[in-house]
Amino acid sequence: MGSPEDTYATPRVAAGALFVDDRGRVLLVHPTYKDDTWEIPGGTVESGESPAAACRREIREELNLDREPQRLIAVDWAPNERDGDKLLFLFDCGPLGEDETRIILNGEELDRREWVDADDLDDYLIPRLSRRLRSALQFARAGSTYLEHGLPPVATAAR
Repeated sequence: MGSPEDTYATPRVAAGALFVDDRGRVLLVHPTYKDDTWEIPGGTVESGESPAAACRREIREELNLDREPQRLIAVDWAPNERDGDKLLFLFDCGPLGEDETRIILNGEELDRREWVDADDLDDYLIPRLSRRLRSALQFARAGSTYLEHGLPPVATAAR
């Protein structure tokens, strides 16, 4: 018989940066190790690192910018069979402004970036990330929101 700790969730944690331009388009980046799938800047939170600190680190590593996340937009509980439990933090990182001209992709991890209309996210992203971003954009004005598989829990329960 195991200890109670054996039943505790030990989720993988990731943090992503949401950049939206004045036309409502989302900044996506293309990882070199994925064929046709795009992502938002971000990645896995390291041991002892906060999600906000991880987001800032990933922006520095991936875009060569030092940007502090401005506010939490969403937390998404999104487990899957391969990775198990996952908690994904999505941060509003403000408008890029002149910083956009300073973006440098290293070519090893990321090779392209593109501004994409919210209506076209499904053409670029895996379904759960597309749902997460559309939900975040929809609920961003109300403050941060909690999601399950990219949707509010009420919508998830109805599935």
